[in-house]
Amino acid sequence: MSHMAPVGTTPPPDPGAVADDYAALRRSVGVVPVARDVVRVSGRDAVEYLQGQCSQDIVALHIGMSADALLLTPQGKLDALVRVTRAGEDDLYVDVDAGYGAAVIARLARFKLRVQADIEPVEWRIVALRGPETSAALSSSPAPGTSFVVPYAWGGVTGVDLLGAGPEIPAHVRRCGREAWQALRVEAGIPAMGSELDERTIAAEVGLLERCVSFTKGCYTGQELVARLDARGNKVARRLRGLVVHDGHGAGSTLRPGAAVSVADRVVGRLTSVAWSPALGSAVALCYLHRDVEPPSDVEVELDVDGAIEKVAARAFALPLDV
Repeated sequence: MSHMAPVGTTPPPDPGAVADDYAALRRSVGVVPVARDVVRVSGRDAVEYLQGQCSQDIVALHIGMSADALLLTPQGKLDALVRVTRAGEDDLYVDVDAGYGAAVIARLARFKLRVQADIEPVEWRIVALRGPETSAALSSSPAPGTSFVVPYAWGGVTGVDLLGAGPEIPAHVRRCGREAWQALRVEAGIPAMGSELDERTIAAEVGLLERCVSFTKGCYTGQELVARLDARGNKVARRLRGLVVHDGHGAGSTLRPGAAVSVADRVVGRLTSVAWSPALGSAVALCYLHRDVEPPSDVEVELDVDGAIEKVAARAFALPLDV
């Protein structure tokens, strides 16, 4: 998943459809366009090897359970945010944002010396259901083509992922567009590989430690930086925040990932993802802000107004945004 395209700071061309999709995801249930790459790790040493490579306690996972985890560089920077599902005693599936499966395979293979574990891509896909009525939309048995039903919860967004060779979409569930899902993702502060997450990212900047890190397991690659920051209260130079943008220019104004965010003419961050929020009636964005900017706080953000860059008022908040 890469940067979203620029979005206008006025409602999209078909605001009704986006609003209906958004309402389904917030109040009932919908299918969202989430694509993931899936990697299988299997063999006698599979569990022990993953235990030493990722931040989560893989040994503690019972068969059928899943957990989010981090693959880190030896220096503690991010290689990938992944989810690990234990399918058997020596059989695990690792899924990651689409386009990053090959990088995960390369990362896992990098330290595989005298280890009996196969690491290979799997032609599986995910059907992502989001919304408070997700459980009611599922029958008592998994949909055909589903190997695992994985619960999902992040920043107030809930649902399940149907993971398998070709999960069928449950009948009567609304197919929601990318714009509505992007609005929820930004509001909830759900980070994406290639946008909020790259090789410069430190887990504490994104608030991933509680979700993805076990502090009771043994050693793993990149552990030293995580432990050092935890001992210091996770004081990092920047943190992921949400912005609500107040634009009085109307049509023709565009918010772009990469746009500078400033306070008193000092650049304090840049946008990573942008969206139009039907709930707030304004553009919203994710951005890393310098630790000196304590939310809620007034900031300014660069806006493309008919080809000219202007600064407009915005307000920075801790995530998730209150909608």
